[in-house]
Amino acid sequence: MREVVGKSDFTNDLITGLGDSVLMRARFLSRSVTEIFDEALRPFGISSAQFVLLSMIGQTGSITRAEIARLQHLERSTLTRNLKSILFEGWVEEVRDNANGRSKPLALTAAGKDLLLNAQPAWLVAQARARARLGKDGAMALISIADRITHPTEESSEEPSAALVNPAGSHRQQLP
Repeated sequence: MREVVGKSDFTNDLITGLGDSVLMRARFLSRSVTEIFDEALRPFGISSAQFVLLSMIGQTGSITRAEIARLQHLERSTLTRNLKSILFEGWVEEVRDNANGRSKPLALTAAGKDLLLNAQPAWLVAQARARARLGKDGAMALISIADRITHPTEESSEEPSAALVNPAGSHRQQLP
């Protein structure tokens, strides 16, 4: 058996450094916030990822898989897994009217629209819980960072999206 010299020092330094890494902190933050939304949406039989997809499809009227993947920065396998379940549940359908032959746009069904309307109060409660957990400064920082990532060519000093800061102020369903 080959002995690795200094392995324990390396491992200890690596493990210690991971706790302060941007990746570990971002993953922890993501899981923590996602848990709040998943818990709130569980009674409706939907996950937060599925709710976001339904909201996006609902706001656009119809949208292709490629457009969703680009806008949400999703890998094909992740998008396919989440779309499969919302298609199976009948919340979304493929729209052939606007299809260009290569893609089949997706649109909400009546059941999908009803689900969004019924689950929206739970979503708004989860928004408030997430903002409370993050604190005002934390929520503003998170939104500002997300805005910079999604709009890299715009001024980074702009105010965060108003819809994300105060979604209850709008009657139109905002993108989660």
